Formats: sequence, C-alpha cells, structure tokens
Amino acid sequence: MLEETDKNIFYEFINEGDLIMSLITTYPDKCVKCGLCVNECPENVLTFGKNGPEEVLPEKCIACGHCVAVCPREAIDNKKTPLNNQTSAKDFPTLGYEEAKNFLRSRRSIRTYKETSVPREKLLNLADVAHFAPTGSNLQGISYIIVDDKSVLNKAVKITLEELAKDELLNKRFHHYIESYSKEGIDTIFRGASSLILATSDSNFVRGRENSIFSLAYLELYAPTLGLGSCWAGVFEKIALKDNSPMLELFNIPKGKKITGAVMVGYPKYNYPRLVDRNSLEVTFYEPRM
Repeated sequence: MLEETDKNIFYEFINEGDLIMSLITTYPDKCVKCGLCVNECPENVLTFGKNGPEEVLPEKCIACGHCVAVCPREAIDNKKTPLNNQTSAKDFPTLGYEEAKNFLRSRRSIRTYKETSVPREKLLNLADVAHFAPTGSNLQGISYIIVDDKSVLNKAVKITLEELAKDELLNKRFHHYIESYSKEGIDTIFRGASSLILATSDSNFVRGRENSIFSLAYLELYAPTLGLGSCWAGVFEKIALKDNSPMLELFNIPKGKKITGAVMVGYPKYNYPRLVDRNSLEVTFYEPRM
C-alpha cells in the first residue's frame, strides 16, 4: 500500500469529484465498492482503499480490460482499455449447451474447395475475430497477411513441394504429395483454396507460435458462420516456419518478422450433413493416494 504522500504522484481530484490516477479513473457517484475490479485484476494493479479502487502498480497493467469489463456500474475507466471502446454484452444471446457443443463439433477441416474467390470483407472478418483470441499475459503480438492472389499461391505450392523434395526425411514423409503434383498437377498443399491467411510475429517473440495457434483456432471456428471452410496448412508450414524460408521473400514478410502459422480458406465444395464421432473420451478425476 502506498503512503498518502506517494499517492499524490498517481492521482488527483477534479471538480466533479472523480478520482483521476495515472492509469484509471473511478467515479465515486457510481462506485458501490463491490471490489470486483480489484479481485479480478490478474496483476494486482489495484487495491481497495477507503474511496474504492486505487492503483498501486500501474506499470504492471497488461491491458486485459478486466477491471472495466467486470464493473456492473461503469464506475471505472482505464486508459489502456477505455470504457468507450468496450461493448456491452448484456443483450447478447447465449448459446445453450447442446447448441454450443454441436457448433463446435460441426467444424471440419476442408480439403476440397470451390473455385469461387472469397470477398476481402469476409477475409478481414476472419482476421478480426482471430485477433481477439486469448494470449498469455495478454501479450498478443500477432499480425496477419491475407493472400488471395491465386498466382502467388500457386508459386507457394511449387516452392513448398520443391523444398520438401530436398529434405530426405520430408521427401519420404510427403512423397505422395510431391508425386501427385509433379505427375498430375494436383494442389496437395492448399487443396485449391482461394485464400491463405498467415499469422506473423516479431522474430524474437518467443510466444509467436503459441499465440498464433490460439488466434487461428478462433478463425477456424468462426469461418463456417460466413459460409467458409478452412484447414490448417500444416504441410506448407513445414517450409514456411523455417529460418530463412523462401516464403519470407515470396510473401513480402517484413524484415524482423517470421511466419508463425497458416490456414487455407475458401468456399467448401461439399457439405457435411453428419457429425463425426471421436475416439472414446479418456478422463479421470485426480484422487490422492492412500
């Protein structure tokens, strides 16, 4: 807890009686002193004082927005996650258990696409949803490159297969992919998808791959709501994620950046009228040894 003299460094009162700090603003006329903002702060930035929440470690704020989002009275604001930029969730419809379960189960990896191009507005919607995915310590750090130029995608297919052929282990593992392309011209990398969405991060960002997986998983779950299908471009990633990958130049990846994930996107050629089962669920509850 800061001494009273130290607190003056962080906040002051203004005419309306609101409490202004270096990071947060509290509105005493709205605050009911429930303490939710303090309890929900993951970094202990806030503490509870005689007038309500007070910031003690503003430099530790990770901009998660919990303090503002959890307040039932809109009695707190945060410079890093302004109240005006938050959206009220009070009137959102709630998915029931079965609806949510069936929605999640209905998503499939699509490997056969129509030739129809996806409007850029829909591709932007996918990237927008992806960037809301959770990340450790709210570090985020992921940006996206959308590729909808079919000629460039064809080049990426060719380069991927050439690079696979050069590597003894990868050649053996993906020989049928290479052969299908060389003999029949079959796109075994992007499966004819009209678009590719790349996740990128700074080269020295250690959580780049991890955060990309979170974000692209969001993207894939959202795609069916736009009538789109998707599939993780795992074979392409074998080459694209390497240091000094030829894909960095092909896709004009800025210096100091790396590719950290890739998902192909397009309109599914076929529908799937049934939900496929998985292996039997294996789960146990921990019981202490006697």
